[in-house]
Amino acid sequence: MTRRLVLPIALAAALLAAGCSNMNREARDTLGGAGIGAAGGVALTALTGGSLLAGGVIGAAAGGVAGNLKSKGYW
Repeated sequence: MTRRLVLPIALAAALLAAGCSNMNREARDTLGGAGIGAAGGVALTALTGGSLLAGGVIGAAAGGVAGNLKSKGYW
């Protein structure tokens, strides 16, 4: 299963990196937070045995909000 995921994840990372060249700071921080949150959510649900999709979506949402707030100087 993990071998089937390597190519789509690598492709998505390459497309995201190419699309970030004209982004402002707020958009970059929001996207970075979403990516980190999604990875953290998937990792946490993999350890606990939950749904990987749900963990990724919830983590991405929380990370995106946190990244956006960070870019605005809230912390």
